[in-house]
Amino acid sequence: MTQDHNTQVNSANATPQNGAFTLTKQDSGIAVLTMDVPGESMNTLKAAFKEEITAMLDDIEADSSIKGVILTSGKPSSFVAGADISMLSNCQTEEDARALAAGGQAVFDRIEKMRATFVAAIHGAALGGGLELALACHYRVCTDSSKTQLGLPEVQLGLLPGSGGTQRLPRLIGIQQAMKMMLTGAPARPKQAKKYGIVDDVVPQSVLMDVAAQYALKDKPSRQNPQKGMLNKALEQTSFGRNFLFKKAREQTFSKTRGNYPAPPQIINVIETGMNEGMRAGLAAEADAFGKLVMTAESFQLRQIFFATTEMKKEEGVAGVSPAKVKKVGVLGGGLMGGGIAYVTATKAGAPVRIKDVRPEGIANAMKYSYDLLNKKVKRRFISKNEMQKDMSMLTGTLDYRGMEDTEMVIEAVFEDVELKQQMVADVESHCKETTIFASNTSSIPITQIAAKAIRPGNVIGLHYFSPVDKMPLAEVIAHDATSDDTISTTVEFARRQGKTPIVVKDGAGFYVNRILAPYMNEAASLVLAGEPIDHIDKSLVKFGFPIGPIKLLDEVGIDVGTKIIPILVAEFGERFTAPGAFEKVLADDRKGKKNKKGFYSYEGKKPGKEVDESIYSLLGVSPIASKSEKTIAERCVLLMLNEAARCLDEGVIRNARDGDIGAIFGIGFPPFLGGPFRYMDTLGIKNVVERLLHYEQNGSRNFSPAEVLVTMAENEQTFY
Repeated sequence: MTQDHNTQVNSANATPQNGAFTLTKQDSGIAVLTMDVPGESMNTLKAAFKEEITAMLDDIEADSSIKGVILTSGKPSSFVAGADISMLSNCQTEEDARALAAGGQAVFDRIEKMRATFVAAIHGAALGGGLELALACHYRVCTDSSKTQLGLPEVQLGLLPGSGGTQRLPRLIGIQQAMKMMLTGAPARPKQAKKYGIVDDVVPQSVLMDVAAQYALKDKPSRQNPQKGMLNKALEQTSFGRNFLFKKAREQTFSKTRGNYPAPPQIINVIETGMNEGMRAGLAAEADAFGKLVMTAESFQLRQIFFATTEMKKEEGVAGVSPAKVKKVGVLGGGLMGGGIAYVTATKAGAPVRIKDVRPEGIANAMKYSYDLLNKKVKRRFISKNEMQKDMSMLTGTLDYRGMEDTEMVIEAVFEDVELKQQMVADVESHCKETTIFASNTSSIPITQIAAKAIRPGNVIGLHYFSPVDKMPLAEVIAHDATSDDTISTTVEFARRQGKTPIVVKDGAGFYVNRILAPYMNEAASLVLAGEPIDHIDKSLVKFGFPIGPIKLLDEVGIDVGTKIIPILVAEFGERFTAPGAFEKVLADDRKGKKNKKGFYSYEGKKPGKEVDESIYSLLGVSPIASKSEKTIAERCVLLMLNEAARCLDEGVIRNARDGDIGAIFGIGFPPFLGGPFRYMDTLGIKNVVERLLHYEQNGSRNFSPAEVLVTMAENEQTFY
């Protein structure tokens, strides 16, 4: 078949386009069912579509001339991005949510049982309910485009796939791979999807409909067992093997989630029910579990994060001020941060990068940073060698400012030295355009100081990334008093192009993220000096929900780097930021953490970085004995973070509670299931937060004095949301 199946049709047989679905019948015996939700950039599934899709299926069933149906999208760059999450807000009870899942299951069941052969022609995102819809079809063909990805990310919203995904995917690709996809929420790229068996074919977009048409005229496939290899068959096709698989999955899941997330164990339970008791039982278990999960506090908070980040993508840095286009970028400094910034600029923002360093080795290191990450993607078949070469060709290096004359933005990532950074501003002003933005990736120095000698202070802004830049999703955009609105909007938009979630924060020591992190880290250090074992402190905060404990975090970022901000905070905010003497003693012993294999943890032996270096205790003059509970340790550290976050909001450092929550979750790994510091304070009750702070203050810890804004809110029974 060579004709374009969207155009070579009998127009009399096309249904009118007044809903989300259009059915176009062709003389070849193929019908094209196109989903195109009016007024939206992406297709999402809504409960309201049930009647419309049912009518379409009735029409197909009644027309014996239709042998095959191609299900496709009318959107240019996506298939179906998932179900409309806002529907869940209307669910008042578990039964409401269960009925929603059962309704979706019924429609997809009907597609699977249709007489005609259904083929999903996928270009762009097929996620969540979108992939579940494709799984209900008899064949799936996808494009080889980088925009195409297939996945079930519901776990990231505290949910599980509710329209048959927990049952169809394991039967299609095997229990282990399906479970991995559902528990992580990670999508598969086209080549991976073919390798796993999710799709039957991967083709260029230009022939997607032609190839789909060939599949539509085939008989429906017979159910095959997807397991490859003797070991997989033994594990997945025997009850003993499956029991072992599910037991191991539960153990690994608990070690990662610490029981804080209810969705992963439910996913395992539902898959197990379906594989042991059959499809019907599995679907019933899926709908029941979906109903329960929708009503959990954890899912509510994770959905709020989703809504917040979606909302933030639509906002300009300064309302009403459109960003300028950044076509070329300079990066000053070829260290880890500079290398990471160059990588996300070239690969995600798609802008050429000129890297400047004073040493050729610095440029080589920055280039190697990108090369290593891209090479790993080539080996895993995420990208082709051609794509890697194209991305690498976007990076060039220089020892002076040649080739930077036409940059729209220069991002500085040199040492934390105010005079050096001021010199960089002067250099950029003399070598680049009058409109070139100077963005400093400082983690601690106020932007006002960096811009103090600038000829064009309106072009100077802070753009604070978090390490490692290629993984951490947050960027703080820091405007000083003279930063122009154009500079703010352009920087926010560019950070988004780099794949970041930017929050605009007011200038000041520590900005927002490091300012709320410092008291948390200081309290952890005080507990070490009080004799609490280091691993006990770290385990307490990991159990609370942080991805890593505070002392381990200090080892990871570098003790010298992690403590550099403290004097700057003390100078601006006073003694509540004074660090315990522990840090000075540790630094004096040349302990910088992981980077020089000498820190709070030991980097020798079989488990480098996993066990505490016991010699640290004698250095600090303490004998470790766990005297406080995990709950008390977590509460002490977290309360100081919450208190400082409230001050930041009160002082206008962050624009609103939403930005403060996203900043803490994406910047320092505040437990997402708690919603962020402000949503967590609302959950605890502001009055309760103040009472707990006063409790510790009255027991001799003056740093726990509650912020005035919290005291006022408690008196007036206010909340942040």
